[in-house]
Amino acid sequence: MHLSLPHLLNLVLHVAAGVAAICLGLALLAWAKGTPAHRRRGRIFVLLALLVCASGAVGTVFFRFIPLFAVLTLLVTYQLLSGWHAVYTKAAGPNRIDALLAVCAAAWAIGLMPGLLAGETGVVVYSTMGTLALLLAYDAARWCFPRRWHAALWRYEHIYKLVASLFGMLSSATGNLLRVGQPWSQLLPSLLGLAVIAVCIRREHQARSGAALSPPESDWRRSLR
Repeated sequence: MHLSLPHLLNLVLHVAAGVAAICLGLALLAWAKGTPAHRRRGRIFVLLALLVCASGAVGTVFFRFIPLFAVLTLLVTYQLLSGWHAVYTKAAGPNRIDALLAVCAAAWAIGLMPGLLAGETGVVVYSTMGTLALLLAYDAARWCFPRRWHAALWRYEHIYKLVASLFGMLSSATGNLLRVGQPWSQLLPSLLGLAVIAVCIRREHQARSGAALSPPESDWRRSLR
């Protein structure tokens, strides 16, 4: 298939940013969390992933509409921005930016529906749209949560959305590179991502529980330091 120069350049940018984002994201899973280095690298990961999403959106709109990549671009973009924003709102809970992100994601999904209904869609497309619908429903419900819940929940929301974004990109990459074994070549990275999310959330919960149960350090011990 012949590609125009703009299409080729956009594709090269998409692939290069995707490889960099996936490699950095996998490394972030192994590195220490909550440190200044983690925050700096996390910002780089988000920027690279947004570059992947932006080039994917350009490819979908101007060059070739592929239902799977269109819905994955939408889901990953929403998860990235929403999960990143949770780090800044923390215990304050959702604000106008969260509402704007949710409305834009819902409008984007509605705009994709004619193209999805007109073409052939598979289980991965439906599961991706279902995941987005569940996320939007949860994020809408957050506005009704007691304020004290947000102080505990924002960390888990951040973990889920950012790790899910990483494995969403990985699912898109394997689905594009591995033409055999579909849809499992696309579903398995998502299932692996859910397992990683469960482990990360469990570790975070154990760390928070351990910190809460630890007795406060006495004044005389602090004075010895």
